[in-house]
Amino acid sequence: MKTVVITGGTDGIGAGVARELLARGDRVVVVGRNPAKAPPGAEFVHADLSLVAAAHAAADEITAKHPRIDALVLCARFFRARRHVTTEGFEDNFALFYLSRFVLAERLAGALSEADTPVIANVAGPGAPLDVVNRDDLQFARHYDPAGAMVQGGKLNDLHGVSFAERHPRIRYVLVHPGVTATSFAAEYDAASARQLDRMKRFGKPVGEAVAPIVRVLDSPPAEPLSAFVEGRRIAVDGPAFDVQVARWLHAETLRLSGVSPETPARPG
Repeated sequence: MKTVVITGGTDGIGAGVARELLARGDRVVVVGRNPAKAPPGAEFVHADLSLVAAAHAAADEITAKHPRIDALVLCARFFRARRHVTTEGFEDNFALFYLSRFVLAERLAGALSEADTPVIANVAGPGAPLDVVNRDDLQFARHYDPAGAMVQGGKLNDLHGVSFAERHPRIRYVLVHPGVTATSFAAEYDAASARQLDRMKRFGKPVGEAVAPIVRVLDSPPAEPLSAFVEGRRIAVDGPAFDVQVARWLHAETLRLSGVSPETPARPG
């Protein structure tokens, strides 16, 4: 039996992964805001992951109960047509789609290291060019672009994968883009985005088709510390889009914002 932690596990792809793992007898810990939506049989950890403090509290609760974790699946995100700032002062996409994933991956790294074949599956959108990152305005304070904020969030997760793999080479970090999937698309829409998301719902693949490759990654992660897949096709992670120096810069900046303690030196592979 594996122990798998899933954010965004009460809806869409995350819930689909949770149900698949529960059906075969794995222990699943779902992190979310609504316990009524947790798949039956899952352990529920209540947290509003748009808040950094809540992500830290969730990590504390999880590691207190589960000193060994086999896998972490990161799915939580929420599209906002208009810029929203959390009570902690962070732009919502930046907080939920990136900071919460950073905090949980970093805080659960110790428990993951106790597993035989630990893996993180970050369900984002790997492979975008570096120029989607607004290095001087990461939180879109000057000009909010909802699509741009989501694309940047995926790129920030790419870069976190680069820095994480450098420091924790034994934990396999897998970036996954399953393709457009017909989920509920939790979001705050305007008219234009509602029309676009309606098309995505009508023409997206079934959730089960998106779940299967993620479960395969959990069962048989690639041997390399970092890998990335777009609709099942492996893409390179050693080019300019995965620049190590930019990843190190982002790691240092995120440590300052997230309250995560600096990591110990990387463990031998």
